[in-house]
Amino acid sequence: MVGSLESEVLTSLRLLKEAPARDVRRALERRGVKVAYTTVATTLSRLFEKGLVRRRRETCRGGERFVYRPANVEQKYLKNLLRGVVEMFGPAGVVHLNEEIAKLDPSEESELRRRLGLE
Repeated sequence: MVGSLESEVLTSLRLLKEAPARDVRRALERRGVKVAYTTVATTLSRLFEKGLVRRRRETCRGGERFVYRPANVEQKYLKNLLRGVVEMFGPAGVVHLNEEIAKLDPSEESELRRRLGLE
């Protein structure tokens, strides 16, 4: 589960592609989200622990810092979403999901299968 601040941080990081916490904080501020640097750094660390961002160490003036980039989690997210449908709605949910997938254009179904790692 991702909280609202984590979502904002992830959105800013995706726009930057790769950045240290200080740049992420600036990007948040430009988007109207005012938050302390330490809060952004802590949030990025938590996102790293959740596997939603990657990081590398970089030497900078005054020592070292982490530079973050979004992790490619789409496949994991989609599989968890499907698992959630099965757990929440049981067999009826699976039947409905199959019916909805059957309505997809063949190219859309193929893209969904590719994104799930099924092809």
